Amino acid sequence: MFTFSWFGYLGFVYAYLFFREKIPIKIKVFKRFDFLTLILFFPNMHFWTASLGKGSAIFLGLMMFMYAIVQPKSRVLLLIIGSAIIFYIRPHVFMFVAVGAILGFMSGKEKIALWQKIMIFAVMFGSLILLQDKILGVMNLQDSENLVEDFQAASEKNSKDLQTAGSGVNMSSYPLPLKLFTFWFRPLFLDAPNILGLITSVENLVYLLLFVKIIKKDFVNFIRKSPALVKMSFVIFFSTSFAMTFVMSNLGIIMRQKTMVMYFIFYVIYYYLAEKKYVKLLWVKRRNDRMKETAQSS
Repeated sequence: MFTFSWFGYLGFVYAYLFFREKIPIKIKVFKRFDFLTLILFFPNMHFWTASLGKGSAIFLGLMMFMYAIVQPKSRVLLLIIGSAIIFYIRPHVFMFVAVGAILGFMSGKEKIALWQKIMIFAVMFGSLILLQDKILGVMNLQDSENLVEDFQAASEKNSKDLQTAGSGVNMSSYPLPLKLFTFWFRPLFLDAPNILGLITSVENLVYLLLFVKIIKKDFVNFIRKSPALVKMSFVIFFSTSFAMTFVMSNLGIIMRQKTMVMYFIFYVIYYYLAEKKYVKLLWVKRRNDRMKETAQSS
């Protein structure tokens, strides 16, 4: 228990380093709370990353990967270790991380040399090809001749099996937006299965309020022009969430599984708010400079 709690702690350390290194601007949310401090101390996140199980180790691998990918040349060992942890615990999550990395670096606003883009694409895509049997083996699809139909059948079976628990929900009949809402923000008070569910409901409400901050007209333009790490985080968050909604039908498991992906959207929200604040600070500085120039000339 102590060892796995330490894994979870290291995951939060790498998360802090990743956020602070790429976003030096401090942001206040709800008028008084520091954004980074708030998201680093969510109870549900610590509950599932402080016990014996896959949660703490996969969280460490994901945050280690994100911290290392910022400077892959100087942190190549961390990148390899993080990737190995993700793959050996949850191969399908490694697939989403690899796809996110490819799309992020291919479409980010940074000027990356063509040979570097080709190398990143070749390494990630080659890894997916070599490891496809293990990735598909998660759903017993390694010998499938029709992946789409077999995936749907396996998803429906898993979904029905999970519904038998006390906190089961019939997500298979939900439209996609409601499936995603359930995965991200439920339980939400009325459907809380127990005391832990009520505590998680408060946390989910905060998630929802933070998510509302990016439902703006300029957010699409922000994503289109955003750096590679923002796009990578956005792709990992949505692709993993999308896949999970087809196999999750139990609020208890949802509370545990979403600890893997929520920090990716937190990074996107944080970067979005920080960029808006930075643009506002620049505008204020330019206005003050013009006022000083006008005063001096008169």
